[in-house]
Amino acid sequence: MAKQYRASKTRTNNRPGWTITFRHPLRKDSQGRPGLKVRRGLGTADESEADSLVAEMNELLSNESWWVATKRQEAFGQFHEPIVKAFYDELVARRPDSWTIRNQTIPLPSADEGYTRAMLVGTTGAGKTSLLRHLIGSDPDRDRFPSTSTAKTTIADIEVVTADGPYTAVVTFFSEHYTEAAIEDCIIDACSAAARGKDNQEIANALLNHRDQRFRLSYLLGGYKAKAAASGDEWSFDDEEKDEPQAESLLPSEQQIANQKAIDSYLERVKHLASSVRSEIESVLEVSMETVTGEDRDELEDLFEETLEDADGFSELALDILDATKSRFESVEIGDLQKNRAGWPEQWTFESEDRTEFLEQVRGFSSNFAPLFGRLLTPLVDGIRIRGPLYPLFQGGLEPKLVLIDGEGLGHTPDSSSSVSTRITRRFDDVDVLVLVDSAQQPMQAAPLAVMRSLAASGHYGKLAIAFTHFDQVKGDNLPTFSDKRAHVMAAVMNALSGLRDVVGAPVVRAIETDLEKRCFMLGALNRGSDKLPGGPVGELVSMLTFFAEQVGETLETEARPVYDTAGLSFAIQAAANDFQRPWAARLGLASHDGVSKEHWTRVKALNRRIAGETDWEYKHLRPVADFIGRLQEHLSRFLEAPTRWQKQPSSEDEAQEVISSVRRAAFTKIHEVAFQRLIEKELPVWRRAYDYRGTGSTFLRARDIQSVYEEAMPVPSAGMTDVAKDFLKQIRKIVESAIRDAGANVESELI
Repeated sequence: MAKQYRASKTRTNNRPGWTITFRHPLRKDSQGRPGLKVRRGLGTADESEADSLVAEMNELLSNESWWVATKRQEAFGQFHEPIVKAFYDELVARRPDSWTIRNQTIPLPSADEGYTRAMLVGTTGAGKTSLLRHLIGSDPDRDRFPSTSTAKTTIADIEVVTADGPYTAVVTFFSEHYTEAAIEDCIIDACSAAARGKDNQEIANALLNHRDQRFRLSYLLGGYKAKAAASGDEWSFDDEEKDEPQAESLLPSEQQIANQKAIDSYLERVKHLASSVRSEIESVLEVSMETVTGEDRDELEDLFEETLEDADGFSELALDILDATKSRFESVEIGDLQKNRAGWPEQWTFESEDRTEFLEQVRGFSSNFAPLFGRLLTPLVDGIRIRGPLYPLFQGGLEPKLVLIDGEGLGHTPDSSSSVSTRITRRFDDVDVLVLVDSAQQPMQAAPLAVMRSLAASGHYGKLAIAFTHFDQVKGDNLPTFSDKRAHVMAAVMNALSGLRDVVGAPVVRAIETDLEKRCFMLGALNRGSDKLPGGPVGELVSMLTFFAEQVGETLETEARPVYDTAGLSFAIQAAANDFQRPWAARLGLASHDGVSKEHWTRVKALNRRIAGETDWEYKHLRPVADFIGRLQEHLSRFLEAPTRWQKQPSSEDEAQEVISSVRRAAFTKIHEVAFQRLIEKELPVWRRAYDYRGTGSTFLRARDIQSVYEEAMPVPSAGMTDVAKDFLKQIRKIVESAIRDAGANVESELI
């Protein structure tokens, strides 16, 4: 029997008018299952009119002939507008990605227009946003843009185009679906804390701060203040930098009180939900969540989470918080806020001749100033692009043409073999320089090393620049001079490169080492304004901008042409598949692998949830798509390193490496699309089945299905190959042959 869908009316958030709530038969929830719970305003305070509209929705829900997006216009002839919009508005084609939306408002100029595109990449807290401030002439006291923090400040991409003329901005937002999924994660963590008997402060911390720090409800709803909180802060330091002045327009006291009241209400609902779900589970299983240990506890917590997600009160709480989140956009009174059909904001644009006014408005979408918690939109922003006369102050009036891109920090990766997020690698082709921002105090840890590894294997190593921040903190009795300190830092770089020889090949490492000195810049005291920097860091910043300008020029013209025989490509693909599958089998607890530990089931499930719900394909350091790309590209890089012969010999090893790297770059671009298609799009039904496992043994079953996805997406070629392995080998061979030809090289053996 087909599932019956019914609608009902409610009043929420003490607002006038009725809303309608129903499970949508065609829209998937955050677990990828049909039946997303939808709430929309009916536009009426009359109860009888609301009842009539609810009846219309139930009529539509009971007749599957209406469940087609193309029926929208016809539906207007039979149902009232609020019902048609509530059902059909999100069934249209997906919007373009945010990068495309921003390009439509502020296109990024290219080298043909004299611009250098530079992307800043670095670990959280390394100082890349502080560096960006200096490059755009943003004063830390006066302008305070972008916001900085030693922790993750925002996950938004910030893109700056330096140009004369008015200041222009476009801000894009995460989708409503993504936001709701993040809210559900927060509720799950808060309920789990409540079920374990934690106090209100810990429950509030779980609710208001997402587990991976990429979404903070506290910015939107306000911070939580326990009633018994201490009157003073015993850990306050007088000389601590204040990123925002106290004179900033603060949140009115009445709004703070209202926010606190709302959070208190959410906490009570969380505790009630947690208590009822816990009682239900304990009564059925006749166990106590407080007494079970080991694997039994893991399975009980897993069951608790699954039961919680199916509880009616869970989705109602998520929708209430989503409504409160959406209401924060009501404070946007300046600029043009554009929304989709369902009323969810997609972009905000603004233009001004006044720098102070401009930055004040943009800061509302990027600030992390605690006294403004409760109205900040920062967690909902996925990209900010601005254009205007934002030139560096240390250049003495020079106005370099720059496109500067600053994204989410790399995070402190636990494993040096971990791959770089595809959010970064997919931009390698779009930029002229990749600035690896690293701390000189502890240089070349796992995450920066992973970036260098990816650049080397993909053929983009010629774009590398390294900005070592906190150089002023490099101290020691054995380091009395600048030269000694620089040599100390450079030794760490050389040591890191030597470790890459076996991965990407000695010729590539030698090519990087050739002019490494001119690619490294020692910076310190970046928390100060540009006018307060010592001469040393200023000189290094000037040298960096000179390096940027030199990176934009004509491509190498050469008659040297490598020739490849792709008949032996299967060996490279076989090695790549093994290097991809074996670590993942260890992470899933299905095998062992040197240097790789089993991941906790909660992290595996969190990754599974994001992929099944199509909200993301990464979770923290778990990045299957990036791993697919990384391992395959590394082995293809080694294969491409040794052509069968040369039609004309290159004049030098550097020339040979540049020609070969052009082939690497062409292949790297194509592999991104293949990886996503094979691992995610094609395997979505399996990801969803894996997430749906419930009860005892579900962790093992989920791991088994995820591993089956990896084996299907990247099978290991062998003498007795399956049809799946043959198709994969054929697909990659086509990509490599196409990349070889695109780069002007030749293929000796053709694919049959």
